Amino acid sequence: MKVRPIARVALAALALVAIFPAAGSAQTPAEFYKGKTVDVMVGFSAGGAYDVYARMIARHMGKHMPGNPNFVVKNLDGGGSLRLTNALYNTMPKDGTVFATIARGAAFDPLFGNKAAQFDATKFGWIGSANDEVSVCVAWHTSGITKIEDIFTKELVVGGTGPSADTDQFPRIVNAVLGTKMKVVTGYPGGNDVSLAMERNEVQGRCGWSWSSIKTTRQDWYDAKKINIFVQLALQKHADLPHVPLILDLAKTPEQRQIFTLVFARQALGRPYLAPPGLPEDRLAALRKAFMDTMKDPEFLAEADKAKLEITPIDGAKAQQIIIDAYKVDPALAKKTADLMQAGGK
Repeated sequence: MKVRPIARVALAALALVAIFPAAGSAQTPAEFYKGKTVDVMVGFSAGGAYDVYARMIARHMGKHMPGNPNFVVKNLDGGGSLRLTNALYNTMPKDGTVFATIARGAAFDPLFGNKAAQFDATKFGWIGSANDEVSVCVAWHTSGITKIEDIFTKELVVGGTGPSADTDQFPRIVNAVLGTKMKVVTGYPGGNDVSLAMERNEVQGRCGWSWSSIKTTRQDWYDAKKINIFVQLALQKHADLPHVPLILDLAKTPEQRQIFTLVFARQALGRPYLAPPGLPEDRLAALRKAFMDTMKDPEFLAEADKAKLEITPIDGAKAQQIIIDAYKVDPALAKKTADLMQAGGK
């Protein structure tokens, strides 16, 4: 039987495919990551809790990754991590050599109508969260604010890090819903800068500050009573702070409680880690497993305990589902919440 020239070419092409599979299709995560460097991007300046968590995780996660790549932490602050979130979605490599930690509220920005948020949060590759967080509002000891009732009659100037950050959104929603009087001075590169601003009397407090961060970076302030914690911002109280009121308990109507629940659901993503969209599934799976293995690593946990970092992780699949569920909310409630956030800043 004679084989036509065209058929011979086709057969040769098939033989080559059998010998040399399509580029990347047969490359395992171990083969891909061997000898590579993975950039861990932090959406805030160095020294704050997001940065501290990221650097500690980076020191341990490489040994749990196939191919044992080197992990390097880099900072890209701006807009309460919105600058980094946009870049991660739109311009950064989508091959698994970069992932990020951002403000826990940044992923909700499109939901609340922030036009500067150029991403679809449901399409990120969510790797996991190192902590299910409780945030608080604090006042510097010279401010005259000692309890939640005080800020209904006295103005408290609080520092913020950008429109996507808890430090800006949380005081505004509390103002709008309850009628408190917090004034946000925004634009600080990171939480550590807000803390320094309190010491310099540039601002009088901070609202949307993780309790775990206070224990890690400013436990001495709490012990010396340099700060007064006057409310907890979460869906449930922290065991360390049974005497501090919970924001949900201050809601006067079912709608107010729904709004607070929508805003503070993000607390489960206390220290979120995410990859760009379109990451090959096996590499995302490898990152997720390495992250959770790191969360159980005895050496990592010992270092975290020494640094007083809370580790209450959730895995990537659960983090992804939290985001998906949030974007199923009644659009009317989401719009009202967004409007209240804007009104609370005036």
